[in-house]
Amino acid sequence: MYGPLKISQHQHSGRLRPHEHTSYLALAGLIIVAGLALMNSSLSTVLADHPPPQAGSIGLTGTVPATPPNTAAVITSPTDQQHFSTSPITVSGTCPTGTLVEIYKNDIFAGSAPCGSDGKFSMEIDLLYGTNSLTAQVYDVLNQAGPVSTAVTVYYNVSAIQSAPLSLLNFEGTQLLLSTDSVYRGSFPDQNLNVPITIIGGTPPFAVNVQWGDANNKVIPRGDNTIFNASHAYQRAGTYQIDLQAADSQQRVAFLTVAAIINGQPSVISASSNKSSTNKFLLLWPLYAIAATLVASFWMGERREKRILAATTTSQIPSSGLLQ
Repeated sequence: MYGPLKISQHQHSGRLRPHEHTSYLALAGLIIVAGLALMNSSLSTVLADHPPPQAGSIGLTGTVPATPPNTAAVITSPTDQQHFSTSPITVSGTCPTGTLVEIYKNDIFAGSAPCGSDGKFSMEIDLLYGTNSLTAQVYDVLNQAGPVSTAVTVYYNVSAIQSAPLSLLNFEGTQLLLSTDSVYRGSFPDQNLNVPITIIGGTPPFAVNVQWGDANNKVIPRGDNTIFNASHAYQRAGTYQIDLQAADSQQRVAFLTVAAIINGQPSVISASSNKSSTNKFLLLWPLYAIAATLVASFWMGERREKRILAATTTSQIPSSGLLQ
């Protein structure tokens, strides 16, 4: 007598069974890793194209409001009512640190110089014949003006008898003057700094010697009194004193001193490099999206196929059967 008969399906019975051909878990892991790598590269490129400010660098995106200087410069030399028989003279005094000092003679710009770290300034200026009312005004880095100093009156006396060093100079007749509106002009190393110069009075032709304050000088011949530009490219950042000296055909002379501010050289990012990086990621991100979509589509398609095969197999199995 046989024991209870147990009927079970043989593994080789021929029934249709869904068959998985791909490890979608491994593919999903690869897609995630590739996405993270692509995202990291994209962020690195963005940071490279737009780096954060570094120590010592200068970035200008606008003007930050600040309080104008509230302390006036003080002219300590020359003294009030002093007389001079030669020109130019040295004007010096005290000033708020970090400012630019401009000197005026009878309300005519006479020269500029930066205030030193010791709170003092000094420059040479040319005098007008007769009475000169000297005043000083300070400006901050935003070109905001501070108070005007107390005026100091000096006199430039030109007599027929001159001292030995001036015996060859003719100070009679029309006086020769130099003027410019470049008093606090900024530029960058290896970029041309243009200083507009105006010759007032005198008898042409003229010769203007420009000493740029970096051991370079240039003599510029001029045939008339029209405005012209003197150009120079500094090699290093810093503050420079530009000394101008002019002479005319009658040996009259004129002097002018102005300050030039040369900023630190900004970092330049290559436009072609930026364009290349941008184009690379414009291509890689769509390719990544296509690859991820294909994997998801195949996975969903195989899932659908399994459901169809399972439903078909169930419909082919008899609801009941007996072994005779």
